[in-house]
Formats: sequence, C-alpha cells, structure tokens
Amino acid sequence: MPIDLSNLLAGLEFRRGRSATVAVLTMELQRGVIGDLATFPQLREAVEARGAGLAAAILCDGARARNWPVVHCLAEFRPDWSGSVMNTPLHTAMSRIPGHLVSGTPAVQLIPELQGHEDDLLVARTSGVSPFLGTGLDQLLRSLGVTVIVVSGVSVNLGVLGLCIEAANLGYQIVLATNAVAGIPTEYADRVINETLSLISTLATVDEILSAAPL
Repeated sequence: MPIDLSNLLAGLEFRRGRSATVAVLTMELQRGVIGDLATFPQLREAVEARGAGLAAAILCDGARARNWPVVHCLAEFRPDWSGSVMNTPLHTAMSRIPGHLVSGTPAVQLIPELQGHEDDLLVARTSGVSPFLGTGLDQLLRSLGVTVIVVSGVSVNLGVLGLCIEAANLGYQIVLATNAVAGIPTEYADRVINETLSLISTLATVDEILSAAPL
C-alpha cells in the first residue's frame, strides 16, 4: 500500500504519534557541477531539459516558507586533492580536470537560483560519492530533530542514490522530488527512480510535496 504523502510529512507514517520535522536536502547543485562552470556538460544538459534546477529552487523556497531547514550537500576538494581518496575511476578522472570543484573557487558555489539565503545550511564532503559519511550531516539533522528528508539534486546515477540509501540505513524517511533530480542518460535515471529509489523513498513532484504540506 503506498504511503500517504500528507501523512508522511505530518509524521503519521511509521512514526505514529510523533510530529515530523522535515528538511530539504540538495545534492551538488553547484556551478561546477550543473551550472555555468560545469565540467560535465551532459549532466548540465539533462538538468536543464528536466527543469530540475528551477524545481529545486521552488522546493527550497517552499521549504523556507514552511520553516523547514534547507541543507545543501556540496562536494569540494583541495587543489592538491590531499585528504581525498582516489579509490574510484570517477575520482581519478575528476582529479585530472584542472580546477574541478576546488575549495574556495566559484565552481563550488551553489547555482544562482539557490544563493542568497543566509539561514540555509552547507555541508561539504571531500571524499566519497554521497554526503553522510564523515561530514557531520547526520548529526546536524538529528540536532534539528529531522525525521523526514526531501531530496533533490544530482546525480540520480550515484550521488542521489547514495544519499537515499544512506538516509534509509540511518532511519530517515525519504521523499524524492522527482522533477528536481536528474541523471544521465535520462532513460537510465528514470529507471533508477522507478525501480530502485521507489523502494526506499516516496516519489512525488515538487508541486505534490508542497501541496501535501500546506502553509
């Protein structure tokens, strides 16, 4: 039986009798990933075609209006990649791209649609492919009383998938904002959403999520 989205956001699914604290998490919505400084143009094109960046911005605005914390999960690396383990083909390839997501540079900044909100929280990682391990993200969310996370960002192939699996393992309930995520190829990303992420998260568009939690 499908989970009722309104009940989930109100804390009435699985955690009966408890009120939920909802947080929105964005994954790598950075200039050097999907913005004007992107080093993966195919992913940027997939985001643009889906309208995922704009949808994520609308989701974040809706979260702020509902007093939900907004947490941006970022990737950034030292220029010499010290402290970042080169244990995957992806990291080896990224380390060969001059200036890729170097800490303190414009590449690690959020895309303009998400900038300018002082109350938003930033959590950066320097290793791995997903945002919980070694970053303090779990501690931050628990300190805020968060039980439900709404996920947006890139990429469905790896980062978003890893985020959701980690969150499920840590006991969070997950809502995936389906029009605010993207991956490549698009057809593959859609299969991951429908055949894998649907098993551990409630799937809903941004409009459906905000409609299910009226102001």
